[in-house]
Amino acid sequence: MRRIYIIVVSCCLLLIAKAEAGILVQFRTTFGDMEVELFDKDKPVTVNNFLNYVQSGKYRDGIIHRLNPSFVIQAGGYYVAERGTTNANITFIPTFPPITNEYGSGTVYSNSYGTIAMAKLGGDTNSATSQWFFNLADNYFLDAHDSNSYFTVFGRVIRGTNTLNAFRRFNYWLGGLTETNIIVNYGAPFGEMPLLGPGPDVSESSIVYIDITLLNVQVRPTNNVWEISWNSVVGKTNRVEFTTNMPPVWNLLVKTNGTGAPMKVNDPANAARGRFYRVTVDY
Repeated sequence: MRRIYIIVVSCCLLLIAKAEAGILVQFRTTFGDMEVELFDKDKPVTVNNFLNYVQSGKYRDGIIHRLNPSFVIQAGGYYVAERGTTNANITFIPTFPPITNEYGSGTVYSNSYGTIAMAKLGGDTNSATSQWFFNLADNYFLDAHDSNSYFTVFGRVIRGTNTLNAFRRFNYWLGGLTETNIIVNYGAPFGEMPLLGPGPDVSESSIVYIDITLLNVQVRPTNNVWEISWNSVVGKTNRVEFTTNMPPVWNLLVKTNGTGAPMKVNDPANAARGRFYRVTVDY
């Protein structure tokens, strides 16, 4: 497993594994965060399509609409419109045109546990648009060489498998009104809809949201200080934290309300020696 840390040591900036790793994306859920490496060199069309949805805001307030604990969690198809109001409702994510299937492009990645792949229509190889899924098991049958398969893997979880495993502990609803972390059949396309509960009622507090961010954290020396910049998340508390140890013990440098635009903070160079940085968002 490769991890990328932004490191400042004796006023020298080091980027570990940057040359090898792909684009990093953060998935935020009720159960914790996952960092996912996207295979942009091997699957450029697929990754660019996914990033277009993220950067256009189409995945904002997105939900996990399908969960099979021994198979996959699936999202990217639906979001809660007018979230936080009395008019909140689940609706389709508007899609871009379908993309070319890249299963055989570059390195071929199997649908193994912890990978992310594009969903598509059965019998139509080139039909993927916005929906994607995480494999919760080794689903190698999805690699079969036929039009019903060829599900293109375009990334993998590199941190946060404990979060992924939390979804494997959901149970199918047995009819009780106090059950939590359940899967309820509301008919297609919500035949395996995960809910936090208690009970089977669909509400804003029981829906399983998943937020995707491209923070793009950068650290560089400028004017005798270290500048930390990132793409802030609008309407949320954005935190810049540092540690001088590995394994890390994170300390707060600054917190601020995100605007959705790039933000910067400075850390004096004499204080920043040997510091590791990260940016997190409170959801």
